[in-house]
Amino acid sequence: MIDSSQIEMSELLQLVVDEGASDLHLEVGVPPVLRLHGRMSSIDATQLKPEDTERFMKSITSEDHQQRIREGGGTDFGFGFGKAARFRVSVLKSKGHVGMVLRQIPSKLMSLDKIGLPSQIKEMLFRPRGLILVTGPTGSGKTTTLACMIDLINMERDGHIITVEDPIEYYHEHKKCVVTQREIGVDVPSFSEALRRALRQDPDVILVGEMRDLETMSAAITAAETGHLVFATLHTTGAARTVDRIVDAFPMWQQSQVRTQLASGVIAVVSQLLLVRADGPGRVAAFEIMITTPAIQALIRENKTYRITSEIQTGAKWGMITLDAHLMALYQAGRISYEDLITKSQDPESVVLKLEENQRAKKR
Repeated sequence: MIDSSQIEMSELLQLVVDEGASDLHLEVGVPPVLRLHGRMSSIDATQLKPEDTERFMKSITSEDHQQRIREGGGTDFGFGFGKAARFRVSVLKSKGHVGMVLRQIPSKLMSLDKIGLPSQIKEMLFRPRGLILVTGPTGSGKTTTLACMIDLINMERDGHIITVEDPIEYYHEHKKCVVTQREIGVDVPSFSEALRRALRQDPDVILVGEMRDLETMSAAITAAETGHLVFATLHTTGAARTVDRIVDAFPMWQQSQVRTQLASGVIAVVSQLLLVRADGPGRVAAFEIMITTPAIQALIRENKTYRITSEIQTGAKWGMITLDAHLMALYQAGRISYEDLITKSQDPESVVLKLEENQRAKKR
């Protein structure tokens, strides 16, 4: 067993890269822990002491961020580990001691096809204006999906891309586009302020790392209306819940107008989950994809979002799929477990009935 006081931060980061771990957890009272293929795995080392986590933190954290930890109990930032990888770091205080969670950001971006998105999504990326929402819980791969979309635009069309992130995770080089990446707290104070200023900076594409508040939502919707292609994320699951979440954030007297704006502005909603693979190491993404059609626009305008799921079910020719249908397909292909199929589905009872129907059909 290794003595944790003898371990250097660079050794731990190299281990994360070598093992292909998604996260590194450093907490007092346990050894360093890696998240490998969705599961927690402790390294063979002694429990971390307060002086160990303090030393690890100081080795990668600027004085400015250390000041934020002292004043506010935590901070977030991104940093590069040489040419090997980038990490998103969250430093926190727990029981008075410093703890850290480091998320490894893949250095190579995948194609949309490799992620598992249909070809129809690619067509959406070349629209002159509108709103594309990528949603899902924390750790579901939203940032990676958006980075792949931005990278494709950067390679295949010219223009000016502005990203607003907290913190910047993927660094985009200038390819066919000029790419301006702004970090909250470093380059600009808030998402809403960055969006307001972005409209004066001749953008073609704007990426909003997170629509956290009413002001940011309103600015993103306005930017999509005024001739820009806007990408944004929300912590919701499913297209109908996403639309409801945005509308409900506004005061009652504005909600009818917002529904009208969303009906004409939203191009697509991509909801995703990341699940542990049942057929080998690694994880697999499950998607719900809504692509706005005239019928869906009418449902959003008329506040009948509860009917969106049935429109998605019949919209396969446009590249649409419900989350439950995709989970079923992954389960039947042996790629996810029965437990994940049931616990992650939106309507578990319907999924069970569908499985039973399929079983009966096979026996005939």
